[in-house]
Amino acid sequence: MRLTVQLLLAMALMPSFVQAARAEGAAGPIHTATYVEVGASSDKDGIKLLQQYRDAARKETGNMRSEVAQELGRPNRFVVLEIWKDQAATDAHGKSAGTSALRDKLKTIQNGPYDERVHNAFAVGPNDPISAKRAVYVVSHVDVPPPKKDEVIAALNPLAEASRKGDGNLRFEVLQQTSRPNHFTVIEAWKDKKAYDARGSAAPQKKFRDALGPMLGALYDERIYRTVD
Repeated sequence: MRLTVQLLLAMALMPSFVQAARAEGAAGPIHTATYVEVGASSDKDGIKLLQQYRDAARKETGNMRSEVAQELGRPNRFVVLEIWKDQAATDAHGKSAGTSALRDKLKTIQNGPYDERVHNAFAVGPNDPISAKRAVYVVSHVDVPPPKKDEVIAALNPLAEASRKGDGNLRFEVLQQTSRPNHFTVIEAWKDKKAYDARGSAAPQKKFRDALGPMLGALYDERIYRTVD
């Protein structure tokens, strides 16, 4: 009888626990990485649209970062990297005129759908603006099966700490996808191509890739970008 009462009480309180968890998650900054791919001959139109979107987003309440980067070697592919103060700011931005205009106008030139990934900050450093003209951005998607989540977390933490100390590192952030906590996005910035090349053969990166290999649920997806002014 006592067990039954306890179970009923737990079930009654469950919605409150869920709401509290959501509220707690919404309290901190929300990071988004949005992937945009346009037609091969539409890269200039894509740049113009994304510049307009970025400039408008930076003026919105709660925006902490809005950057647009173009993939090296594939100029029709872009990533938009943003940070919003909290869930309320994120929700308001999703309904903003700038967001609606971008999505509507992209439909005429896009190769694939507007792909927005929402994250919580997992291991991030200072949110300083990057002024290096030749800076190389790296955005990597790490996907492991759910049972391996804690193992990859244990590998990502030391990678982030060591990489921030690397020569030429300007930014190193690890984000955890809110809808799929076994998926991570790693955002890096290096002062130039030489610093990026050295990073690939540095001990922290090699150690991480060796540990990650047996855990991967999908191919390791690393893309290299330069920012759009």
